[in-house]
Amino acid sequence: MSKFKIVAKTLAGLENVLADEIRALGAESVLVERRAVSFVGDQEMMYKANFHLRTAIKILKPIAEFEVTNRDELYDHAKEIPWTNYLALGKSFAIDATVQSEMFVNSMFASLRVKDAIADQFREATGKRPSVNSDDPDIRINVHLMNNHCTLSLDSSGDSLHKRGYRIGQGDAPINEVLAAGMILLTGWHGEKDFLDPMCGSGTLLIEAAMIAKGIPPGMYRKSFGFEQWPDFDQKLFGEIYNGDYEKEFNGRIIGSDISPMDVALAKANVKNASLSKVIELEVHDFINLDPPFENGIIITNPPYGERMKPQSITDLYASMGNTLKNKFAGFEAWIISSSEDGLKSVGLKPAKKIDLFNGALACSFRCFELFKGTHKDAVIIKKRIGKTNE
Repeated sequence: MSKFKIVAKTLAGLENVLADEIRALGAESVLVERRAVSFVGDQEMMYKANFHLRTAIKILKPIAEFEVTNRDELYDHAKEIPWTNYLALGKSFAIDATVQSEMFVNSMFASLRVKDAIADQFREATGKRPSVNSDDPDIRINVHLMNNHCTLSLDSSGDSLHKRGYRIGQGDAPINEVLAAGMILLTGWHGEKDFLDPMCGSGTLLIEAAMIAKGIPPGMYRKSFGFEQWPDFDQKLFGEIYNGDYEKEFNGRIIGSDISPMDVALAKANVKNASLSKVIELEVHDFINLDPPFENGIIITNPPYGERMKPQSITDLYASMGNTLKNKFAGFEAWIISSSEDGLKSVGLKPAKKIDLFNGALACSFRCFELFKGTHKDAVIIKKRIGKTNE
């Protein structure tokens, strides 16, 4: 199989996690970029990237790169590409564009120029043109224009890879599946200790944790990928990847709770749809009054950020969370993501780590709180003793 450049798109802050995932697949020439990781692989590697990468949003196959100095050059270069190699008359297509260039007022205009180039090439050669379907196209083409440099790629994923396929219901502010998986991987957790999300909402963190712990590929639940519509799609090869034996044994506990009965009901429906009801335990419970269901576990949670709450309410909520963690969860490691700086300060605990992430358009901080018995000074002494013991 011939090898080619592949680009995996991701969320800001997850680039290094994605790079580690890609290296684990055996890819070559892995290079971390801004909200992306590029690498070299063959068709099998491209299929595996779509099926296995938990923190990728899109897997792109670049087919042309060129410089443009005006709008007409984008059309001219795009028209030179042999589109019949990638697109048949009976297939529909759509153009997605990311543009940071003074030549184009918005990405829509760049998309239209490339669309016109493709349509005109087909019309001049055959008298007909493929149809455009923005909602559900057979072939997606990606335009990336940075200043004067343009890259045209085939989108091998189709729908964004965060759309795993297990979610059948969601609450008011569900967390993106790619972000949820990235948060878990950033903590270093792979199932080594019991897992708790005491503000679980519709259960995304729980499901992603169970998939990681059991080795279930994130593409297992998807109905389709974009590359299945390509002329060179190798059904036998993808079938071997899809039907591989990936699941591993997990004997730990994954528990979720939420104060909202409706959210817990949604979480149960999603967990059931993911066939993980035997792995994930769910109950209605207020975190503030929750007793630890096990010892020395990890907490990863996405509490309300206060976008729809009064300032005093959000600080009170986070202060209560901090008190619960301090008084009941000694021995745990707690990770909290939030866009509310006032809320995070109100937790009243000194974070051991801070990681900048984005939840949609919201800039967030993902913070680790190591929960020891006694004062922070006692905790520092304990950590130093542990460090000397391990040397």
